[in-house]
Amino acid sequence: MPDYIHWIREKVGHERIFLNVAGVVVFDGMGRVLLQKRSANEKLWGFPGGIIELGESAEEAAIREVREETGLDVKIDSLIGIYTKYYNEYPNGDKAQPILVIFKGRVVRGEFNVDGKETFDLAFFELDEVPVLFNSQHNDILDDIRNNRIGVYR
Repeated sequence: MPDYIHWIREKVGHERIFLNVAGVVVFDGMGRVLLQKRSANEKLWGFPGGIIELGESAEEAAIREVREETGLDVKIDSLIGIYTKYYNEYPNGDKAQPILVIFKGRVVRGEFNVDGKETFDLAFFELDEVPVLFNSQHNDILDDIRNNRIGVYR
């Protein structure tokens, strides 16, 4: 099914649903993390990632989403954690409890691609200079990576 989220939203409208999401905390060679200024979240910053499509693993979805949103190919190095007890309401009125599997990874090739639709900006940030992130889930991920926590489950 090519666009699961549109398919399910046609059935349930804006009601709260589970969203299975995968993302990557992408590190450059100098310990900085990649952030994406996102269109879906009022142009605030967050880690790249997105919806796991039917038939994909979390790892496959994370790699695909980073490529689609940033233009970069990444290699997954490890699992940071699984973040489950969060609630989002999106600008279009959709409500969800995102179940996020987040990995640690690094760039293997590619160049930034800012499309002006899903991605408004991309930049690497020092961990102590990260701007305000778009939700508490991403803020908790940032706190965990700053404190070298892995295998996190919330």
